[in-house]
Amino acid sequence: MASPGSGFWPFGAEEGNKEAENPGTAKAWCQVAQKFTGGISSKLCSLLYGEGERAPGSVGKNEKDELGSGERGMACNCDTKACGCRKGEANFSLLYSTDLLPSKNGEGVTMTFLQDVIDVLLQYVVQTFDRSTKVIDFHYPNELLQAYNWELSEQPQSLDGILLNCKTTLKYAIKTGHPRYFNQLSTGLDMVGLAADWLTSTANTNMFTYEIAPVFVLLEYVTLKKMREMIGWPGGSGDGIFSPGGAISNLYAMLIARFKMFPEVKEKGMAALPRLVAFTSEHSHFSVKKGAAALGIGTDSVILIKADERGRLIPSDLERRIIEAKQNGYVPFFVSATAGTTVYGAFDPLVSIADICKKYRIWMHVDAAWGGGLLMSRKHKWKLNGADRANSVTWNPHKMMGVPLQCSALLVREEGLMQNCNQMHASYLFQQDKHYDLSYDTGDKALQCGRHVDIFKLWLMWRAKGTTGFEAHIDKCLELSEYLYNKIKNREGYEMVIEGKPQHTNVCFWYVPPSLRNMEDNEERMNRLSKVAPIIKARMMEYGTTMVSYQPHGDKGNFFRMVISNPAAAHQDIDFLIEEIERLGQDL
Repeated sequence: MASPGSGFWPFGAEEGNKEAENPGTAKAWCQVAQKFTGGISSKLCSLLYGEGERAPGSVGKNEKDELGSGERGMACNCDTKACGCRKGEANFSLLYSTDLLPSKNGEGVTMTFLQDVIDVLLQYVVQTFDRSTKVIDFHYPNELLQAYNWELSEQPQSLDGILLNCKTTLKYAIKTGHPRYFNQLSTGLDMVGLAADWLTSTANTNMFTYEIAPVFVLLEYVTLKKMREMIGWPGGSGDGIFSPGGAISNLYAMLIARFKMFPEVKEKGMAALPRLVAFTSEHSHFSVKKGAAALGIGTDSVILIKADERGRLIPSDLERRIIEAKQNGYVPFFVSATAGTTVYGAFDPLVSIADICKKYRIWMHVDAAWGGGLLMSRKHKWKLNGADRANSVTWNPHKMMGVPLQCSALLVREEGLMQNCNQMHASYLFQQDKHYDLSYDTGDKALQCGRHVDIFKLWLMWRAKGTTGFEAHIDKCLELSEYLYNKIKNREGYEMVIEGKPQHTNVCFWYVPPSLRNMEDNEERMNRLSKVAPIIKARMMEYGTTMVSYQPHGDKGNFFRMVISNPAAAHQDIDFLIEEIERLGQDL
């Protein structure tokens, strides 16, 4: 078995990487994989390496109506003739969703259909971690629209068609768990997290009361407390909730901060309040401004604070702008510091910001959506020193910790404040005469009524990995980012956007093709250089070999922003990325 933090490989991490890299060992790899899927993988090797596979990337001329076509269900693969399963009886071209449970005598058909769906999913999982497969099978939108019949119709499709829908959808899905997918902050595919997601979808319940989600509500209570302890709040005291994402968590923070200063806003609205202003770094996430717009505060009331050359908020400029706002008759109510900015991965100086917020009695929020996972690492958690002094913290386990989307937590230091801010006393849901402790009914402190069960993925992964497993994952990703930085900082054809070792796993750089290397550093050169990354990215997607993000930032033209959060990534994948950029960009 793999040791904690060693990634997805069933053998040791290095051995696994070698096996996947060499197509000649695919069969051996597949045989080992069978041990981990309860026998279901007996069919996977034929699916992956059997006959009838088209060349990757081709859309066949007869595929246009594939989504609506029918074929027999998969044949039984049992070893004995009298196996007792109903696979041989299921002709999915003649069966429909009405034949599945709760249809009378639908058990056999349902089990067979779901087994076939699981086979499709397991095939995709195996392919995701195979470096010889594409990260993306890219086609332009009009090509996909014309290649298949995606339209909805009055009449139902057979189950055959539904299975084909599943296969086709995954065929063109981006393999975000692939070791060479570096495009977003959220990457990787954790097997325990995936299992947990399947379980929560099967349970299909809502998180608003203990009555209908007893275990899930308790797990949320336990996990949020543990996360608050890791921030540094004594005994894990406070409150919190899992929300649909970091943008909503930041919105919650701004909402609660406003209520804390002016509780009358809940009934009377913004018209009863003075002009409020919030402060955040010029490198912060756009969701701070979006939250201000949604809450009626207005984007003009979000004052952007200067950042230094490494992307960190400058405390002296923050204090200057607070004083200036007060002199102009505005009321400062909210400061959003960032622990792990989206582009540079910068960590604002939280201790200095906390001192300023305390001095002027302003709510301090830390947007640690990207950087919060570093609290799991004894080596790197110092980068969040001062977070314990914040009034609220956003932390997205679906980013650095690799929990399947979505999983974002808003943590609040003051207990009861979130409840008072959001509760509406809806007696038809939150009856006060229930026979259990009503404090476990969490729905009235949430903005949502319907709330997805996001907690189980994180909780089950934490149980499976332990804090030490998350620590190993995070330390490995930080080490890989430093490995990339060291490889390209003095390499011909590369220029770093910011100097020095990366603060997080973000490594920002330009690739300079040979035609621009001797050109004078001026505006014309930057204009030409800013066109390089988009072309290389487009070629990456066409070939399907890897994906990495690019963007402009401030006065800097398009550059690559490499981020690493996938535990499946290894040194060989970093080497591959460098070689691929050079291969695709040499002629520019």
